[in-house]
Amino acid sequence: MQRRRFAGIKGHGVLALRCNADMGRAEVREYCQIDEAGRSLLKAAMQQLAMSARAFHRVLKLARTIADLAGSERIETAHLAEAIQYRPRRQL
Repeated sequence: MQRRRFAGIKGHGVLALRCNADMGRAEVREYCQIDEAGRSLLKAAMQQLAMSARAFHRVLKLARTIADLAGSERIETAHLAEAIQYRPRRQL
């Protein structure tokens, strides 16, 4: 799915995008759209886990990959929840 999605698309500079991890902010906005329930879940996770903007984008990219593996064109709330659970826990 990723190869088809990124066929012929240039990412950062002249390098072609090969996988979801290669996406920049613009590609994340285009390919990682989520519904209102997903936005609510991600907003709550950002607050509770003190996630940075970089972590936010990493969760979206991972959720996109999880959705791809599930054969889903859309990122569902379950894909986001799974991606969030893989975030490392902060040591207090």
